[in-house]
Amino acid sequence: MRISYNAEADLLYLRFDEESQELINKRVSDDVVLDLGTGDRIVGIEILDASQHLDLAHLLPVTYEATGKR
Repeated sequence: MRISYNAEADLLYLRFDEESQELINKRVSDDVVLDLGTGDRIVGIEILDASQHLDLAHLLPVTYEATGKR
């Protein structure tokens, strides 16, 4: 699993499957988008306005990759 955070967009992305495949995006709420892969498996989750929903500092001990400026 890979977790990345884009501070400029305030977007947290959780990727469960690194296999290259065609993805379909399915919005399940205003701030959550699922990335569906082969067989409609969830391969990723995008959380928009992540800092409003999660305390990103408490994701530890899981490490995350921050991209963009904050």
